[in-house]
Amino acid sequence: MTAPPPHGHVRIELEEADKLQVLHPKAIIAFRGPPGAREDRFMDVAGVYRKRKWIRSRIQGPSEFLLGLPPGCGLEAVALPEDSDLLFDFRHIVFYSDGMAMKTRIHKLKTAWITRELTRMRFTGPGTLGILTAGGLASMKLSEEQPLYVDTASLVAFPESAEVKLAVYGNPLATQHMNVQWELKGRGSVLVQTGSLDPGLVEPLQRDGFLRRTLRELLPFGGVYIK
Repeated sequence: MTAPPPHGHVRIELEEADKLQVLHPKAIIAFRGPPGAREDRFMDVAGVYRKRKWIRSRIQGPSEFLLGLPPGCGLEAVALPEDSDLLFDFRHIVFYSDGMAMKTRIHKLKTAWITRELTRMRFTGPGTLGILTAGGLASMKLSEEQPLYVDTASLVAFPESAEVKLAVYGNPLATQHMNVQWELKGRGSVLVQTGSLDPGLVEPLQRDGFLRRTLRELLPFGGVYIK
């Protein structure tokens, strides 16, 4: 299977032995191959809950197809070995190799309420996952001594063996203004989507007065009342 770097779309070419489960069939904007190489099926109940979709497509090679991507998003093909213990946010999964097994890991209720993330998925390889991200996808190694902090909205995957909890860091002013973070320790690496979630990076490029921006930043709930 080959998937060149994405630019608003990604082209996926499958050899005869390749089979993919595509979880977003409507993202397939062009297809070349035998008509019978695509077989749509209903998801199971767990899949419907996790992806909010009823249908998935099984694509078999030899064939090729284009997947349309949302604006500002990229797609990375991640190869997983048989012993991978990464837990993925299922919302980022666009496709996976046919034959890979999935297991659900459930968060504690407090964690799920804060992060709006009830479960994580562990895929048993070997195989390939198609990961949809805002921006690119970066890998960072964990340490057993020094914690790594990652914005909860940016963490795509982490090792199941890692020590994980919700936290903030820095001085009191920093902790008041930052988003909730995942604090991680352990072995292995995490996957992080790199698209910035800070609208303040874009605002200076737009026609917005200095005083308005300052008041919005400093006043309590300034972002709500000052538009």
